[in-house]
Amino acid sequence: PPSVIELRHSDIMARVSGIATALRRFASTQASLGRTRYGGRPTVTLLPGDGVGPELTGAVRTVFEQFQVPVDFETIDFHGEDLDSPQKVQDAIASLKRNGVGLKGVFSTPQGRATRSSYNAKIRATLDLYANVVAAKTPEGIETRHKGVDLVVIRQNTEAEYAGLEHEISPGVVESLKVISRRESERIAKFAFDFATLNGRKKVTAVHKANIMKQGDGLFLQCCKEMSELYPDIEFEGMIVDNTSMQLVSRPQQFDVLVTPNLYGNIVANIATGLVGGTGLVPGYNIGDDFALFETGARQMHNSLAGTNTVNPICMLRASSLMLQHLGLPVYANAIEAAVDKVLQDGAVRTPDLGGNNTTDDMTNAICDEMSTQLAATA
Repeated sequence: PPSVIELRHSDIMARVSGIATALRRFASTQASLGRTRYGGRPTVTLLPGDGVGPELTGAVRTVFEQFQVPVDFETIDFHGEDLDSPQKVQDAIASLKRNGVGLKGVFSTPQGRATRSSYNAKIRATLDLYANVVAAKTPEGIETRHKGVDLVVIRQNTEAEYAGLEHEISPGVVESLKVISRRESERIAKFAFDFATLNGRKKVTAVHKANIMKQGDGLFLQCCKEMSELYPDIEFEGMIVDNTSMQLVSRPQQFDVLVTPNLYGNIVANIATGLVGGTGLVPGYNIGDDFALFETGARQMHNSLAGTNTVNPICMLRASSLMLQHLGLPVYANAIEAAVDKVLQDGAVRTPDLGGNNTTDDMTNAICDEMSTQLAATA
């Protein structure tokens, strides 16, 4: 008769049918083509968003136009505070469903009670972009507190605190529901272990607070433990979220892949981003079975920098490189990555976040100059 693990494996496979295929499309360098194509060129939904988003996506457009990258953009340009934003976000979702792939800035979300919910969360939930991936690696040429950091944060992206299930049960008493399901916990756990396997990673750390939230986080941790039994070559550990935060800022080199519920992943990914040079350097992406949405690793609008031509465009250019890999255009993707690495190593151009006084345009132009060299070498 089949063993308990074999039965468990069968059950999990039934629950997450198709996830391994989706993972190979998005987490590896194999081609995964967008849906809408005219003349063989993929069409990508472009959502500039708020704050510095238009400047970041503008840098991407500059690079793509200069090097005639064979991608067309369908731009849905609006701001979170626009009166017609509810309709515009529906237009954005329709465009993403049509094209399958998007590049996105951050949309503003009002704070406090009696305000609308997050458009960013709405897009992720509607398209079932259940996994957010942020890779943080110490860059060459940038002085950081810690050397040798090379970790990946994989965040459950659609449930728990970000579902926005809140209500006032009596005057002055608000109940906020954190719903964690076995289905989504198994799905993100399998994604993390598959990612580790496909990308040569050795360890997965499940971040939780199961010592206090024994049912919700306890279920998440249990699902990760059960999944780990199917991957005997990958080391597994659980770590409480507050300890994880301390360990990240004291000895981050111990981490490889971290898998987290929704809120913890947002916090942990932002800490990781800060460890390797800040928001201007780190890309991220959101994926599901059918769609992929690429963006910056730390979802910050930086309103104070909007319109100043001082924001670092590398984070969005790296996001566009990941997008190009996903679209099966590795020559352009690799050229962007190589150009970014060379510009950072040379150190002649530095935006203010990196301790310099160069502009967004200066950094974009320096990367374009280096890309010319990279592409000429491959011609």
